[in-house]
Amino acid sequence: MDLKSSKPAAASPQAKPGTAYRAVAGKPARPGKPAGPGWLQRLLAQVPQLLPSSCALCGAAGRETLCAPCHKRFYTRQHRRCIQCALPMPVTGKELRCGACLKDRPAFDATIVATDYFAPSDQLALALKFGGDLRLAPLLARLIFDATRRNPVPGSDVQLPMPTLLAPVPLGLARLQERGFNQALEIARPLGKLMDIPVHPRLLERKKETEAQSALPVGARVRNVRSAFALPFAAMDQVRGLHVGIVDDVMTTGATLNEVAIVLKRHGARRVTNLVFARTLPV
Repeated sequence: MDLKSSKPAAASPQAKPGTAYRAVAGKPARPGKPAGPGWLQRLLAQVPQLLPSSCALCGAAGRETLCAPCHKRFYTRQHRRCIQCALPMPVTGKELRCGACLKDRPAFDATIVATDYFAPSDQLALALKFGGDLRLAPLLARLIFDATRRNPVPGSDVQLPMPTLLAPVPLGLARLQERGFNQALEIARPLGKLMDIPVHPRLLERKKETEAQSALPVGARVRNVRSAFALPFAAMDQVRGLHVGIVDDVMTTGATLNEVAIVLKRHGARRVTNLVFARTLPV
């Protein structure tokens, strides 16, 4: 499996792929040849293959962001999960949903996760979100993509349909300015390419700044994100009848993703599937 890091141009949130380079080292572009970044992007694409790298988990030298032994150890063994919220389920039994989802069914229809949120996978999510290590975004996208290909769902004969449109969970403006990037969007872009599904970066917007969900008790998280999301006027007719995939890095209680699904269903989305790197386990 190719788990190489992304191109350097894509690793920076300030990169502008469409920027034209009219001169190099003070020399004008040759007449008759259109100036553009294509040659530079092709050159930079070779850089990760030439520079030494190391595994993000064990530090072993190599050219891949995740070495083959770590991938085999942490991301190939899968257990049975609730088809809706992705919490682990008993190996035996025919019910596809956990007791919580049967009692109080979420607005989203399914959740696909790459792993559970514990060591060492939690360090990948933390390094991306709070450490700004954007080389990890394509890796997390690849691991989510691998999870989408586990069809039927482990422990069942259910074939989950794939979305026709991807959108990241949006950040508030203050949080975006502070962090400099939206980790969900950084994951969604390479994931869309892997799945061959269009990504709509601004399908959703966050209407109000909310406290970090991780800093709140479980009971307060639903209230924290209530009415926090909306569809911009220009996007209100773009989800009607569609199956929308919502991309995020970590799913804890599911309150944020549920609120997003409520908004999408209100505007006519036919189905909502969460595509998440890691699922927090109940304590």
